[in-house]
Amino acid sequence: MIANRMKDYVKGSSVIRAMFEEGKIMAEKYGKENVYDFSLGNPNVQAPCEVNNAIKEIVEEENSVFLHGYMNNSGYEDVRKTIADSINKKFDTSFNETNIVMTVGAAGGLNVVLKTLLDPMDEVIVFAPYFGEYRSYVSNYDGKIVEVEPDLLTFQLNLADFEAKITNKTKAVIINNPNNPTGVIYSEETIKALSDILNKKSKELGIDIYLIADEPYRELAYDGEEVVYLTKYYDNTIVGYSYSKSLSLPGERIGYLVLPDELSDSDDIKAAANVATRILGFVNAPSLMQRVIAKCIDAKVNVEVYDKNRKLLYDSLVSYGFTCVKPQGAFYLFMKTPCEEMEFVNEAKKHHILLVPGSSFGCKGYVRIAYCVSYETIEGSLNGFMELAKKYGLS
Repeated sequence: MIANRMKDYVKGSSVIRAMFEEGKIMAEKYGKENVYDFSLGNPNVQAPCEVNNAIKEIVEEENSVFLHGYMNNSGYEDVRKTIADSINKKFDTSFNETNIVMTVGAAGGLNVVLKTLLDPMDEVIVFAPYFGEYRSYVSNYDGKIVEVEPDLLTFQLNLADFEAKITNKTKAVIINNPNNPTGVIYSEETIKALSDILNKKSKELGIDIYLIADEPYRELAYDGEEVVYLTKYYDNTIVGYSYSKSLSLPGERIGYLVLPDELSDSDDIKAAANVATRILGFVNAPSLMQRVIAKCIDAKVNVEVYDKNRKLLYDSLVSYGFTCVKPQGAFYLFMKTPCEEMEFVNEAKKHHILLVPGSSFGCKGYVRIAYCVSYETIEGSLNGFMELAKKYGLS
């Protein structure tokens, strides 16, 4: 018999993944070209050519015993130095290889951080809407998720509710920027205000509160928007990064953590994160991909493809009468439903459109649309969206 906790996990298994699996069944029934699956944030833009070239070069040139062998649990020192140097160049920081821990994607990195920081019943604050897997990650270490109510006007951070929910049990705060599911980028003004609250409450309560920046979408920003680097605003910041989106490598599971020297108990946190990487069963991030990343440190995906999709989808839906949050980054659009969200999700399925309900992200009455699909998929879906708008009297 499986563990009781796993019974609950199985019952509440990711709605996003369930929708993705349903999409595959529908594609077999109706033809892939007639199903418009917006459920999963799976990049449709190819990885840069530098990635495949790097793989070939490394496999041909590296000693295979070295390439496929163990290394420090935090990753190859030279790869970590390359990443630190790149961050310093971009953001005028001063990191070195000791500040970098290579991780099995952003998810692996978040689990390493939470394993490092949390004692049972420690509280982790998240801002709705938020990536639903945070609930499971925090639960893994017997922590408690505390949700901040969304600001439904701007979808910037609701700082008044945030401050009210900080207690002496608050250990960490997770911020996802650009945000999944809204595509909103938090402004510098918002980040400064967040940092002021964290500094004030840390001093008032006599505790350390760690800000965890989850940033897999950092490079996916539009219209000249800037994603500020949070370590420059709050000392107790840990950054989690993944190449899943920035290099279209979601299945390769490669990313890193930044653990600044300015962190409270920095040396202990670095040591604990190194150990957590091992005892969680990762042991180390994939060796080949570490070396690939070092060779592709300046490579980028074609963000213009996502931008073209964004403009077509947003402009079309607004013209039909839907209320949408205009995405500034990532590749998601958050749309208000004209009825109860599951009713709308089910009605959309009748037009072969697959959407994820906003309640999966802690924000009812919305759906998330992942536009990391082909332009043709968006074009093909528009008639269905138009019919839905007519059904609910929007157009």
